[in-house]
Amino acid sequence: MLQDISVSRTDLYIDGSWVPARGGERFEVFDPATEAVLASVASATVEDGRAALDAAERAAAGWAAKKPRERGEILRRAYDIIMREQERLARLVTLENGKALPDSMSEIAYAAEFFRWFAEEAVRNIGCVSRAPSSGARILVQHRSAGIALLVTPWNYPAAMGTRKIAPALAAGCTVVVKPASETPLTMLALMPLLEEAGVPPGVVNVIPTRRSAAVVNSLLGDPRIRVVSFTGSTQVGRQLLRAAVETVVTPAMELGGNAPFIVCADADLEPAVDGAMLAKMRNLGEACTAANRFYVHSSLHDRFAAAMGRRMAALTVGNGLTPGVDVGALINRAARDKVAALVEDALAKGARLVTGGAVPEGRGYFYSPTVLAGVPDDADCLQEEVFGPVAVIQRFEDEREVIAKANATEYGLAAYVYTRDLKRGLALCEQLEFGMVGLNRGLVSDPAAPFGGMKQSGIGREGAHEGLMEFLETQYVSVEW
Repeated sequence: MLQDISVSRTDLYIDGSWVPARGGERFEVFDPATEAVLASVASATVEDGRAALDAAERAAAGWAAKKPRERGEILRRAYDIIMREQERLARLVTLENGKALPDSMSEIAYAAEFFRWFAEEAVRNIGCVSRAPSSGARILVQHRSAGIALLVTPWNYPAAMGTRKIAPALAAGCTVVVKPASETPLTMLALMPLLEEAGVPPGVVNVIPTRRSAAVVNSLLGDPRIRVVSFTGSTQVGRQLLRAAVETVVTPAMELGGNAPFIVCADADLEPAVDGAMLAKMRNLGEACTAANRFYVHSSLHDRFAAAMGRRMAALTVGNGLTPGVDVGALINRAARDKVAALVEDALAKGARLVTGGAVPEGRGYFYSPTVLAGVPDDADCLQEEVFGPVAVIQRFEDEREVIAKANATEYGLAAYVYTRDLKRGLALCEQLEFGMVGLNRGLVSDPAAPFGGMKQSGIGREGAHEGLMEFLETQYVSVEW
C-alpha cells in the first residue's frame, strides 16, 4: 500500500464530505515505477454521480451570488496553500503517475498558477452597454455563470489538468463535478482539503473517481442540470462525449489529442534548437498532448541536429521518479509502454535509423529508454500517431512549402514549434501552420495566461487566459430604453 507519502482520504468527495461508493465498490491505484499497489480508491456508481450533481445544485445559487472579489480571494488563497504543499503533492504525483520528481514539482507550480490567474480573472467579467443604431434602444450585455460543469480530466497531469478547469469554473461562479482519471485519482483527492482550507464551500467542488467512467459520465451528461462539459483526453473519447452532449445541448470545451511538428529551418541556431527540442519532447517524458512528435530538420542541419539530440537523450537518467538525479520516470502503465515500443519497432522495420535508445530496461516498472530515430520513412506509424513517450522522430526537408504541407497533414492541430533566426520567416510559417498554438523559438507553449487549445480534431474552445473564463459563462443581452 501507499508508501513515502500520506493520503488520508481515498473515498468520494461529495458536498464537502468523504463518503464511500454505493455498494462499497473500490479499485486499486498502482505505482508505474514499481507496479506495486499504492491505494484502494472508492469507485463511484451512477447513483454517486447523481449525489455529486445534487450537491453541486444545492451549492450553485450561493456560490454564483458571491461577489467576484470574494470568489477571487478564495482562489488566491488556494494558490498560496497549494504552493505551501508543493513538495508533498509533487511526490504524490510521481507515485501515481510515474514522472520524475522535477517534472512533478513543475506541474504543481503550474497547477497552482491557474488559481492565481483566475483569482484575477474573477473580477474581469466585464460586459458592455451600447445603443442600437436603428431602434435607439440600449443594448446591455452581461456574462452570467453557465451553471453546473462536469470536468473530466486525464492521467498525464493529475493536478494541472484539474485546476485548469476548476479555477475558471469557480471564478465564473459555477459549481463542478470532477471525474479524474482512474489511473491517477489520488492527487485530485489530495487537493480537496486544501480547497476547503482556502474557503471553498461544501458542494462547490465534488470529486468522483470511478472505474465506470462511461456509465457515470453519460448519466451526468443526460441530466439537464449539467450545462458545461470540459474534457481533456483522446480525440476518440472526445467524439463520444460530444455525441452524448448533443442530446441535452451541453456546452462542450474539449482539449483533445495532438501530433506536434517541430520545424528547424536552415538558418536556425543549432544549440538553442536542440535545447527547445529537448524541452518540447521530454517535458513530462513525452506524455503530453503538446509534446513535439515529428521533427522536421533542414538537410543542412539534419545530421548535426540528430547527433546532438542523440547525445542529449542518451545522457538522461532513467529510473524511479522519486530517486534523486533521475530525469525520466516510468510511463503510466504497461499498455502505454508497449505502444511506444511498438511504434519504434515499426519505424525501424520500415527503414528508420536508431540514433539512441529503443529499448525496454530490464526489471519492474513501465520504463522506456529515451530514443531518437532518424531517416524515418513517411509510412512509419509514429508519424501518424501520437507517440506519448520519450521518442524523437526526425525527418529531413529541403523546401519550406514541403515541410508546411507535411506538418499540416494530420487531423490534429494542437501545438507546433518553429526555430529560425529570421523573425519574418518564422511568423510567416506560423501563419501557415494549422495549429492553435505555436512556439516560435520556444520549446514551451503552455501558460495559464495564454489561450490553450487546438484546431481541427484537437478540440473546441480554449483553457487559460480570459478565454478560459468565458467557457463557463453565458452571454445575456438586455434590451432597454431610458
